[in-house]
Formats: sequence, structure tokens, C-alpha cells
Amino acid sequence: MIQRHIRTPIMHRVVEHSGVLYLGGIVAEDRSASMKGQTEQVLARVDALLSETGSDKSKILTATLYITDMSLKDEMNEAWTAWLAPEILPSRSTIGVAELGPKVLIEAVITASK
Repeated sequence: MIQRHIRTPIMHRVVEHSGVLYLGGIVAEDRSASMKGQTEQVLARVDALLSETGSDKSKILTATLYITDMSLKDEMNEAWTAWLAPEILPSRSTIGVAELGPKVLIEAVITASK
């Protein structure tokens, strides 16, 4: 059975299937923030979405992070490693892209178990 959570005009923030949560399109609200600041906002939104759907960051299976400037990857990693304990690091890919939207520096796609 598929359950859809937190509808927006163009998608659901979380889709659940067989105990797996798929989170997509997670960006920062304050786009004037630095890469570290936007990453922290994105990760806070991940926490909130997982909590709303009965999970938490310790159950993240994989993360795909899209960033517009690979030279800022260290800033992103600083926020990422502060957010996650070393024993619960999921698999992760970081992909450089040309653009994500006006002033958006990072977008996350997360898969987690319930």
C-alpha cells in the first residue's frame, strides 16, 4: 500500500511504501543563507518530515544531495557531520548541478525506513 503525506501543489513531501519513506525536493526556506546555513535548514526540515511520518534520522538509508557549487561542499559537509552521529551515517551521493532555483544552493532527496 502507498501512503502519501504532506501535499504541496505539485507533489507530496513524503511517499511511504512497505515501511520505506521517500522524501524529495527539500530546500531551504531562507535562500539568503550560506551553503552551511541552507544545509542546516534542509536537515532541520528532514528531521521534521521524518518525525511527522514516524521515523527519525537514525533510520535514513540513503541521501542524494544536489548542490550548485561543488567548491562549497566542505561547508555542506560541516553541517552534515554536525547533524549525524558517525555510527548512523547513511549512504550518500553529492551531485553538482547548474541550477536548482533562485538562490537555492542545495536540495535533498532522502530515503528512510519507518
